[in-house]
Amino acid sequence: MPAPNSNSDSNQVAAAQIHWALALLDGLITAGVTTLVLSPGSRSTPVILAAQQRPTALALIPILDERSAAFFALGHAQARGAPVALLATSGSAPAHWYPAVIEASTANVPLVLLSADRPPALQQFGANQTIDQTRLFGQFVREFHAPGLPENSPAALKAAFALGLRAATRAKSPMPGPVHLNLAFAEPLVADVLPRPEPPLLNEAGGFSENGVRTAGDLHLPRGRGLIVCGAGDYATDCAAFLWQAAAQHGWPVLPDVLSGLRFGATAAGHAPANRIRSYDTLLRNPTLAAHLRPDWVLRLGRAPVSKVLTEWLRGVPALLVSPDASWSDPTHDVRWCIHATPAAVCRQLATTPPQVAPETHQLNAWHTAEQRMTALMAELLNEAHWCEAHCIQDLFNQLPPTDALLCANSLPIRQLDTWTALPDLRPTAALRVFGNRGVSGIDGQLSTLAGLNHAGQPTWGLIGDLSFCHDVSGLFLAPRFTRPLIIINNGGGRIFDYLPQRQLTGLETLWRTPQQFDLSHLAKAFYLTHSLIDDRAHFQQLLMPKFAELSQIAEVRIDPEQSRAVHLDLWERVRTV
Repeated sequence: MPAPNSNSDSNQVAAAQIHWALALLDGLITAGVTTLVLSPGSRSTPVILAAQQRPTALALIPILDERSAAFFALGHAQARGAPVALLATSGSAPAHWYPAVIEASTANVPLVLLSADRPPALQQFGANQTIDQTRLFGQFVREFHAPGLPENSPAALKAAFALGLRAATRAKSPMPGPVHLNLAFAEPLVADVLPRPEPPLLNEAGGFSENGVRTAGDLHLPRGRGLIVCGAGDYATDCAAFLWQAAAQHGWPVLPDVLSGLRFGATAAGHAPANRIRSYDTLLRNPTLAAHLRPDWVLRLGRAPVSKVLTEWLRGVPALLVSPDASWSDPTHDVRWCIHATPAAVCRQLATTPPQVAPETHQLNAWHTAEQRMTALMAELLNEAHWCEAHCIQDLFNQLPPTDALLCANSLPIRQLDTWTALPDLRPTAALRVFGNRGVSGIDGQLSTLAGLNHAGQPTWGLIGDLSFCHDVSGLFLAPRFTRPLIIINNGGGRIFDYLPQRQLTGLETLWRTPQQFDLSHLAKAFYLTHSLIDDRAHFQQLLMPKFAELSQIAEVRIDPEQSRAVHLDLWERVRTV
């Protein structure tokens, strides 16, 4: 029998694991788990010790045999109509759950499987009671997560809570079934002095329900100042109409991502939506203003927004996530409700639900005042600035017909598009559609994607960087399918690093920017394409004229990267005066 370890560092490790397990259990409890069925074992000790701190919220039911425990949990979940958590130690123990897991998966019974595991350092080295438990139940679980060794930092505890909330929510909806969490714990598993009981990580502050999942018809909004963020997603015409109606009725600002399709376009009455805010990425770079505008909660539609500034600003703000499928977009771990419904269903419900209190207009007025000042500064800056990407974006959105679309590449182009489409003189009613491959945000495959969009009957322009072009040169074989020009911003490599900490590193040019030596005119000729070299605004505006716009051609736009960077730095300095 091993001797007790009194080393203070070891005690901290044990206590940290218990705190982390408690945060995970709090997430499960918040999403409706009230029962933990457990089989005895050593490696699962931190979870059991954590569960003992929630005696009124979580009933512990010990059952010796894991196979019997799993079927017991199955029956309990069926009777209660709520997810049941199942806990076992490492090794062959969780394998005994398999028959019950198959049944739960096939019969749509919600279970949360908590298998304890040895730490990564012991895997594949012949350690006792250690097997590869990764995806142990294969196709029979709705999700699998292996969060790694616990930490006791605030961010780690928040992530553990979010994982528990997600696991139990996903076990319930949209297709109920088992979710598997494989939890690694290192020795020591027990501290000499057990940590004091901790209060629940999530209280009822803000009016959020204790249940982590809702439907559109069972939507109860939190108290306080609300905000709607619309990422890329499927917003049908009726969805947009209900969205603007709901926002106006409740007084909520709406921050539409550049890929949402909602940044432009009009209401049914033909007016620009009064609640739409487009310049948030720039405005939120003013710390004082950002603090003043911070909401009490946010309703998130669609995927995560392009703007990192927006994402960081919302860190710590309780969120309601609208997810019509099983996805859980929550990189900051702030989702407290997951609403399994389409954006259209949620917006319809909000638009037809009278506000319980008079709409709060102070926040919206503050946004509008700041945006008016900021966009005037942006326009003034561009009138003074050297030729840069912002002028291209301004002209594109002012001259392209509404029936055309734009594919914007990742890295710097999409971020610049996100910034400069807030300009005040852009056509406010133009419903120009913007495409972008933001699923994993790679710079590959842009030319081929552009060809696919055009071949499907959607006339689409391309706006990509020089490195994105190099990544998909073979896509030029598909150029005959282009029905609109391909605009290549040639600024000498990966210039996004000019705005990141890597700018200060030795080897910036060769290891991060990686400019490529090529002649676009020769490449265009090889593929029988027209090539235009553009280095001023007048020439670019000529490209947009109808007689040139329908040509299959490559438009190489040369930009001085240092001048472009100076424009952006000037913009971010000016926003501090708003």
